[in-house]
Amino acid sequence: MGIEQGIFNRTRLLLGDEAMCSISEARVIVFGVGGVGSWCAESLVRSGIRHLTIVDSDRVCITNVNRQLMATTRTIGKVKVEALKERLLTINPMASIDARQQIFNEESAASFQLDTYDFIIDAIDSLKDKMLLIEMACRTRARFFSSMGAALKMDPTRIRVAEFWKVQGCPLARALRQRFKKMKSRPARKFLCVYSDELLVNKGQNTSCGTERCMCPKAQEGPGNAALLNHEWCSSKAQINGSMMHITAIFGLTIAGLVLQEFSRRDS
Repeated sequence: MGIEQGIFNRTRLLLGDEAMCSISEARVIVFGVGGVGSWCAESLVRSGIRHLTIVDSDRVCITNVNRQLMATTRTIGKVKVEALKERLLTINPMASIDARQQIFNEESAASFQLDTYDFIIDAIDSLKDKMLLIEMACRTRARFFSSMGAALKMDPTRIRVAEFWKVQGCPLARALRQRFKKMKSRPARKFLCVYSDELLVNKGQNTSCGTERCMCPKAQEGPGNAALLNHEWCSSKAQINGSMMHITAIFGLTIAGLVLQEFSRRDS
């Protein structure tokens, strides 16, 4: 019995041989591997996805450890996609993981060749770049799923799935829709989003990353070090919102579930 037969034995029992074959051949790209995207990526690989591209420009910061899959005190300072790729290959050494330390934006968008993927997953924080990805992904043949805001949440029972224009109570979804309306534009097709209508407030203060000095090995020379530009944390950001692993992980796992449901439906 091959290693993959053993790894995916229980998944195969549930989904069947045809679905597992389709899963192993699918090409998936995940944009953003933070609190949402990292858990989504792991769930996909543990479920049989072999061709996965993960995209993120950041390095692991100590403030990521509370919620991001590959973030530990041993990976601080490492490129996020490389740290995640290393972990994913310990789950399935046969997987093909393309780790791209890049920002998705107007300058880089064409390089990702979105038309070559079967599934596109959006876990981007930047409003401008998220809107661009939505526009471009909805013009492809790929199934597209998007994560709305997962910060300032505590109640897992309020996490929902809805079509983009029907998402309620999420400031990020509202801001995106307002931008589309202002531009007198709409995504080319409908797509599902994971969201929560809960909205709490920060009770603490955003003064630093919680340490006297950045813990990242490549940032020890001080605030002028260019390596800091790739960090998620930056005290100059206008707003840093609190977030918890149990929420961000459920967001990511839910998106992975939406992807896997597609194969179950096709072969039922």
